[in-house]
Amino acid sequence: MKQLLTTDPEVYDLVKQEEKRQRDVLEMIPSENYTSGAVLETLGTVLNNKYSEGYPKKRYYQGNEVADAVETLAQERTKKLFGVPYVNVQPLSGSVMNLAVYFALLEPLKDKIMGLSLAFGGHLTHGQPQSATGKFFPSVLYTLGKDERIDFAALEELAMKEKPKIIVCGFTAYPRIIDFKRFAKIADKVGAYLMADISHIAGLVAGGVHPSPVDYAHIVTTTTHKTLRGPRGALIMVTQKGLNKNPDLGKLIDTAIIPGLQGGPHDNQTAAIAVALKEASTAKFKKYAQQIVLNAKKLAEELHKYDFKLISGGTDNHLLLVDLSNKQVNGAVAALALEAAGIVLNKNGVPFDKKPPFYPSGIRFGTPAITTRGLKERDMVKIARWMNAAIEEVKGFDFLTDDKAERKAMFDDYKKKIARNKQLKEIAKEVRDFCRKFPIPV
Repeated sequence: MKQLLTTDPEVYDLVKQEEKRQRDVLEMIPSENYTSGAVLETLGTVLNNKYSEGYPKKRYYQGNEVADAVETLAQERTKKLFGVPYVNVQPLSGSVMNLAVYFALLEPLKDKIMGLSLAFGGHLTHGQPQSATGKFFPSVLYTLGKDERIDFAALEELAMKEKPKIIVCGFTAYPRIIDFKRFAKIADKVGAYLMADISHIAGLVAGGVHPSPVDYAHIVTTTTHKTLRGPRGALIMVTQKGLNKNPDLGKLIDTAIIPGLQGGPHDNQTAAIAVALKEASTAKFKKYAQQIVLNAKKLAEELHKYDFKLISGGTDNHLLLVDLSNKQVNGAVAALALEAAGIVLNKNGVPFDKKPPFYPSGIRFGTPAITTRGLKERDMVKIARWMNAAIEEVKGFDFLTDDKAERKAMFDDYKKKIARNKQLKEIAKEVRDFCRKFPIPV
């Protein structure tokens, strides 16, 4: 980055700071990962300079021969990897991706979306009222059962009553295998489209360690980072079942992206997605996907020994969700303490959470990024020990008031205590020394 150093030392310094941060901590937010050096290089190419509004062979500007080849390559690699007949590779993010599907198929303020409630592990773009998806389209939100798993009987009853036009399956904080077949039966019964948002598990699906929704859903959406380990971006796939239901489904989605929601795609991003898809088609990637799950299961096993309450009792995939109520600390304080100890994850609500969203009962974490660095099951033993030690340092750091001002004052006080805590600093040093054995891709 010699040119950046010369042109803007301030930004150069910030980039180097972030490199150091990523190198020295255990990144365990389940929606984050490290891309390969090849993906990073592609993002920084001259493809960034081109404007390619439209689709291959149907552009509005000249000079798109290479852009056409790049986008076609990304399309073909997606089709082959996931086994679908159609894909749009242009969505700039997951939010645009899902909104485009709704714009393509639903009449605003009339047709309903049915998705899992955010409080139970769903996503904002699955019809949450805070999101544009919930403001433009009526939403019906389902929840989990008392066993913290999908209650298909209740889901079917709700679907039969509300008659949604789209049912969304695929979640952000659900640690179990998704039964796409059962979702499909319900969607078919009420005449709804089934949209599988596999943003979190796309890499696991590609790697063969999670069932694919392609035989059951009409539409499959996914971001291209997370477990797929690509750049930030998204894909909208239509399955053969989707085309059988509506032969114009692909055309409708294309139109929803442009001119509906976007202008020109980012060709450097599209090329980087193509690189990631090639990497995901290898035997090496399949071993990587397998190791993600092995690591997550081992970490769950070790945390059980320290009396951590894992939602649903464990995990089948890349993530774990923990209720810290028995540790007498809320998720916001715990996330700060763990970050001070060199372990980066996020606070998160848990099913039937009684605490407010900003100070929830739980934390969410996963193994995609640490598995990219080469960590194996034996390393999960150390991580569980460090996590437990860090949580012990803030045991009792919870709120005993519902007053917002008092709560904020207590939180600020806890932050100061965490910043001064010598044991957390010692754990961070151990983590930093450990991380040096596992370089991040560059």
